[in-house]
Amino acid sequence: MSLIQEISAEQLAKLFHHYQAALTLDFSGYMNEDPGAFWEATPENERKVMIAAARLTLLELVSPHEATPNNRYFAKLGEAEWGC
Repeated sequence: MSLIQEISAEQLAKLFHHYQAALTLDFSGYMNEDPGAFWEATPENERKVMIAAARLTLLELVSPHEATPNNRYFAKLGEAEWGC
């Protein structure tokens, strides 16, 4: 079993959120809140979105060559329509 399959989507989202907060401090020198409390202070609906995005990321990393043709989030390469 690969390491990616052993990582939960919530774990990945929480770690990503943590490092994003830490890097924001490093790059801007400013942080509004304690980075340790960020995940718990994040509204539940935002955490759910981050966990869902992490789940999709993990699925794609595990099987990048098995992208489904009905993927509703992204067009196939070269098929996206641009404009407002």
